[in-house]
Amino acid sequence: MKLQKLLSYVRRAVDDYDMIEKGDCIAVGISGGKDSICLLIALRHLQRFYPKSFQLKAITVSLGLPGADYSDIQALCDSLGVEYIVVQTDIGAIIFDERKEKNPCSLCAKMRKGALHTAAVEAGCNKVALGHNKDDVVETFFMSLFYEGRMNCFSPVSFLDRTGLTSIRPLIYVPEWECRSYVRENSIQIVKNPCLADGNTKRQETKELLADLSKQYDHLQEKVFGAICRSDLKGWKKPVSHTEKT
Repeated sequence: MKLQKLLSYVRRAVDDYDMIEKGDCIAVGISGGKDSICLLIALRHLQRFYPKSFQLKAITVSLGLPGADYSDIQALCDSLGVEYIVVQTDIGAIIFDERKEKNPCSLCAKMRKGALHTAAVEAGCNKVALGHNKDDVVETFFMSLFYEGRMNCFSPVSFLDRTGLTSIRPLIYVPEWECRSYVRENSIQIVKNPCLADGNTKRQETKELLADLSKQYDHLQEKVFGAICRSDLKGWKKPVSHTEKT
């Protein structure tokens, strides 16, 4: 995938859901994986010509697990001219050593999100950009259906009452394979996930199930994503002005 195509996906999402306003200071959550890296690069390039001026800061929440090296991310941020903040935590030890969680993902996500939000506020940011892609949207919808018995999905834009931050997800139109393609074609180094549960999660199970179903039902994920966009799920209805244009 070329940068121009990545930017077109991100610009459309930002415009469709009014994700960015003039004067915003946006903390980009950087895990070090392909999605968050694509998000950072896209927003940095968008920043250069977008009519509403905004600031960017990159924030990584380290779980404190061995093997995580963020030096390549620091180098990328330096090349982009974006301030990079690494928040050191003991989340990994708390989950795997102290609590010995059998299903750690939910608790880990909550703790990482809390640390990210705290760091964003301390850094003077009013928004947090998260790297959820198009596949994540569909997978989250099915996970909510399968494991919670309800039709739900995260919103493109969410106001967080406790912190006063707004979370935005500019990658919602970007298929996962295109993020993978962009990183590979541009020889960008990603950080291998040091989490002990990596590859053995409910999300991975859902991803594999959808891959199997897609062999039987053509364009399954595209159809489900379209249904989510047209649904009454909270946050997914575009502002009237944008709906009239499409």
